[in-house]
Amino acid sequence: MRKTLGKFSVDYLQILDEHGVVTGVMPKITNERIREMYEQMVRARVFDETALKLQREGRIGTYASIRGQEASNIGTAFAMDKEDWLFPSFREDGTMIARGFPMSALLQYWGWDERGMAVPQDVNIFTIAVPVSTQIAHAVGYAWAMKLQKKKVASVVYFGDGATSKGDFHEGLNFAGTFALPVVFICQNNQWSISMPRSKQSASETLAQKAIAYGFEGIQVDGNDIFAVYTAVRDAVKKAKEGRGPTLIECFTYRMSDHTTSDDAKKYRDAAEVVEWEKKDPITRLRFYMKQKKMWTETYERELLERVRKEVDEAVRTYESTPPADIEDIFRYTYAEMPPALREQLEYLKRSVDETKNMGGTNG
Repeated sequence: MRKTLGKFSVDYLQILDEHGVVTGVMPKITNERIREMYEQMVRARVFDETALKLQREGRIGTYASIRGQEASNIGTAFAMDKEDWLFPSFREDGTMIARGFPMSALLQYWGWDERGMAVPQDVNIFTIAVPVSTQIAHAVGYAWAMKLQKKKVASVVYFGDGATSKGDFHEGLNFAGTFALPVVFICQNNQWSISMPRSKQSASETLAQKAIAYGFEGIQVDGNDIFAVYTAVRDAVKKAKEGRGPTLIECFTYRMSDHTTSDDAKKYRDAAEVVEWEKKDPITRLRFYMKQKKMWTETYERELLERVRKEVDEAVRTYESTPPADIEDIFRYTYAEMPPALREQLEYLKRSVDETKNMGGTNG
């Protein structure tokens, strides 16, 4: 016997096409707010370009570029309220910056200094998660806590298309759907999970439809359209806070750069594909719109770039002028109370460092 469950569909949302033409219903948003969105996207790109240069010069470690995904980053930041919590993966620098995370601290993190993830007290952002999909469980757990405490706070978690093949994804969505938790799942489907194309990641026509199996809504949006991302996330956050459960948002976007600075996408990706996606650049798209609405001029752009580059340069100076971490921190913060074996190792290290300094002094 076959049980008929009925047909399902997944909505696709686009408001601004690649030519900057409005094709859907514009959200209620002021021109001033649109400029702020544009400026944050430009800030994110300048930060990204600077970070890539720093990595090539050996001034930070391996870095994951966000180029081409600025709308999927910034649209979310503007749709969230201050009290909401963000759980990032490793490709949300733009979202974090727009939410108030210091650029100098981000550079410190990418420079292999974990002190960069000492999140300021007034910034509701969890630490960056590099292991694929582990942050989903954290976000769901936080949402569960908010529901138990009857607090109107949404938990927003980012992950890539590759994460949808991991157990954490399915366990997280199942738990969130079962208990109608106030969490928004945002999949940045940038078409590539390192060298694995989306076509080999899942047989599902969309990734958004995976939410249906867990009892809640999934929606696919044009991830290069900041108005679509903003609208979808805003509506999902509102729904979460009203106790109407979670939402899965698939941002259909593209990773313009290599997976990280340790990757070479030319080995597995057709250059023509990249060229086609460059035409859909989210920053260029919003600029087209703003120009049509008399909100953008070359003078405005020049002054904006000058200001943002100064901000990023200052962040670099702050990062590089920060004294290195005390090597003893490795021992201090492993346990609440240092066990004898670890204390012995610490004492040995301190003696070795002192002997090295003395030898250097003698040779000098």
